[in-house]
Amino acid sequence: MRPVCPPSEPPAAARPEAEILADLQAVCAQPGYVHALAYLCFRDNMIFYSEELTEQDMQVMHNPERLSRTEISTLIGLMLKSPIDWALPPPHAQQRYVEDSDRLLGELHRALSAAFSLKDVIAGRERGEEVNPFDSGAVLREPIFYGAESAYNFQYLDLAAQRYAADVAWLENNVGFTIKQACVVAEAIDRVNAERFERLRDDLIDMHPDQWTMLPAFSVTQTEIALNAGLNPELVERILLAFTASEGELNERFVGLQDFNVVAAKPLLRLPTGEFVCLQNYALAESIYESPFFWMLPDKVYQPTRDKHRGEFTENFVAERLAAVFGADRVLKNIDIWQGKIKVGEIDVMVLWADRAIIVQAKSKRLTIEARKGNDQIIRDDFKKSVQDAYDQGLDCAQLLGAPGYRFAQGDGTDVELPKEVTEIFMFCVVSDHYPALSFQTRQFLKTREVPRVRAALVTDVFLIDVLTELLATPLYFLSFISRRARYDEQLLAAQELTILGYHLKKNLWFEGNLAIVHIAEDFTSGVDVAMAARRRGLPGLATPDGILTRYEETTLGRILNQIQARAEPAVLDQGFQLLEMGSEALDNLNRMIDRQAQRSAQDGQPHSLALMFPDRSGFTALISDESDAAAMRNLTTLCVRRKYAQKADLWFGMCLTPGDSELRFGQRLAAPWAQDDALDAATAGMPKPIQPKAAYERLFRGVRGAPKVGRNDPCPCGSGRKSKKCCER
Repeated sequence: MRPVCPPSEPPAAARPEAEILADLQAVCAQPGYVHALAYLCFRDNMIFYSEELTEQDMQVMHNPERLSRTEISTLIGLMLKSPIDWALPPPHAQQRYVEDSDRLLGELHRALSAAFSLKDVIAGRERGEEVNPFDSGAVLREPIFYGAESAYNFQYLDLAAQRYAADVAWLENNVGFTIKQACVVAEAIDRVNAERFERLRDDLIDMHPDQWTMLPAFSVTQTEIALNAGLNPELVERILLAFTASEGELNERFVGLQDFNVVAAKPLLRLPTGEFVCLQNYALAESIYESPFFWMLPDKVYQPTRDKHRGEFTENFVAERLAAVFGADRVLKNIDIWQGKIKVGEIDVMVLWADRAIIVQAKSKRLTIEARKGNDQIIRDDFKKSVQDAYDQGLDCAQLLGAPGYRFAQGDGTDVELPKEVTEIFMFCVVSDHYPALSFQTRQFLKTREVPRVRAALVTDVFLIDVLTELLATPLYFLSFISRRARYDEQLLAAQELTILGYHLKKNLWFEGNLAIVHIAEDFTSGVDVAMAARRRGLPGLATPDGILTRYEETTLGRILNQIQARAEPAVLDQGFQLLEMGSEALDNLNRMIDRQAQRSAQDGQPHSLALMFPDRSGFTALISDESDAAAMRNLTTLCVRRKYAQKADLWFGMCLTPGDSELRFGQRLAAPWAQDDALDAATAGMPKPIQPKAAYERLFRGVRGAPKVGRNDPCPCGSGRKSKKCCER
């Protein structure tokens, strides 16, 4: 998306949008403009890499100077309003077309942005009014039009095959092919385009510059695709024609930016030679995912079946992806809530893991064309049907989770066995279609309620659920991100949720102090982009971004974290979340300290321990001991109770590990509010304060000064009650 930079001089009044579009249409109607379009697609949609795809290679896709795919689709749509002239124009004409397109699209962006008036906001607040400029549909048109793409092209194809699997019979009878077959054709077009580009690059070397054009790289023949896809040529032609704008189709309905653009449904063009032109593979993938719904729309008899299949796809897909993280036995679908014989609620998908729960409410609604045009009321109505209703329904169900007098049952009537206590509930509101500027609209329109245990809702689509469950593939990592995403819900600003995920994977989503707003740049998405391309399409690149997912590899803490989530015991689960929030230096220090104490315990046969404080005033005690479970539990309890009391903390974690290899034996969680106690006052008298991981590491390994020296006969800082010379000093 092009940035709207403040001019150095007062800007001239923005021209009307219709006037700019008319000029842009005139440019798109010029002879041979399609060749300029091919160049723009090459310039702004192609990613180049050598041996391995890197984050730096992906940065070009987040360059604000590049045209978005929505802008390019607008150019194609305007070109289709007149018969296409395929003749190759001279180089200077192509250059002029490109420059005029860039200039007018930049002006168009400024015109759309002009609806937002900071001056009016300031003036209103000076009058004591609470002014929200985004209450205006005119202002929302800009983020809706330029909103970041919510899916990868391969996600559209992978999910489309699943989305319409239940509609195979209708599709074969009415359009002559299945969506799975259409996806195979789209994949073949990708491969053939790549091969053609390689050939064209070599051909251009021997070609006179007057003959240069990128159009052949985007062209394919029916025969090429049939051979590459391994499908019957007649079937391939039927599929290609279904997504091709016909020669006489002049896109007459496309008058304004948010009007129906035939390119959305038919992104392919056809040369007079019979070849097909696919300028944007992404547009074809998106059309394959969305168009079949509209093909079925006129069939009123099939409508109930179509809608049923759409709803089932969303629920089944989300359930399958969550089951890949939590296990199929912990993911339930279509849960009914009963109060006696009265059904009072329904949950589409529910995850129960340890003392945590996820409630998913899925919707198959979409943003309508009238909403895209900026109609205030319709924008709100669409949001209510797609998101607000799902949120309200999910919140009502969350309040009843574990409440006396309510029974949760599966569709067959089998009771759901709920945990004894659910301490935290995460709500997901999931839509199945690309919903422009969804996160932005959520900030503006979602009416929330504060409910105990329930965290801020994640409002998203099936594509983000797909990525989250792919990259955060274990319960601890998944819930750790979701928890922090909810914690910083009001402070985070990003073009899309993938950007926030990308930041978390690289930097760890944790901020010190009271920050009002944190804006995360879109280029943080690059690591996720590379990882998904490597995992889903086998491109050479890092399948796991460097950061929190690689930080714990082959470390003691990494092994402990795996053991924590394998057990899913509430007593140690919070400790796992706490460890995941630590910075890399603190983690490295803690790793070495645990290893050191475990080695000492293995050597002398005695228990050893360490205690740390965290910035949130909670703390952690690790006991390394080969005592019996009963003796070790008594020892750990004493250490934790005393240390928690001495620090006046409300929350303290304990963990017992084996000597030598530091295997997790058991954990403890003390969460009672602090209260004065005479006996504990005496027991903790003179107990040194715990220190931060870095200082503790330096004291243990380097003898750095900075804390009061502990005498050999003084109480050990770990809180055991023994003298230092008979405890950690040994």
